[in-house]
Amino acid sequence: MQIIRKKDKVLYPELSYFVNGLCFKVHNELGPFLSEGQYGDALENLLKANNLRYTRENALPVSFEGEENRRNITDFIVDNKIILEIKAKNMITKDDYYQIKRYLISAKKELGILINFRRKTLQPKRILN
Repeated sequence: MQIIRKKDKVLYPELSYFVNGLCFKVHNELGPFLSEGQYGDALENLLKANNLRYTRENALPVSFEGEENRRNITDFIVDNKIILEIKAKNMITKDDYYQIKRYLISAKKELGILINFRRKTLQPKRILN
């Protein structure tokens, strides 16, 4: 897949659309009242079933000398391109956006997707680095 940097284009359109579709499938099957870990397990099963490359709970490299290892841990990195951060809470806060932005910078990735499974309907948020 080619990286497109123009404002009027979407970054990784096919992959991000497919990943969002998997998240919708998980939400439709499980509903909005489970834990983040349960949604993560279901999503991991779908990633495997669809032969997508991913890492789960990947520790990002330290940002500065003296920082503890495993300080920043992503939920998923899909195809070494998209950081997928899942939540199961009443509402997404600025801290959640700052968290995924920090992950994008540290991992040197360009696209993150933030999804809150606790909502009645999913509203994936695309976050760019």
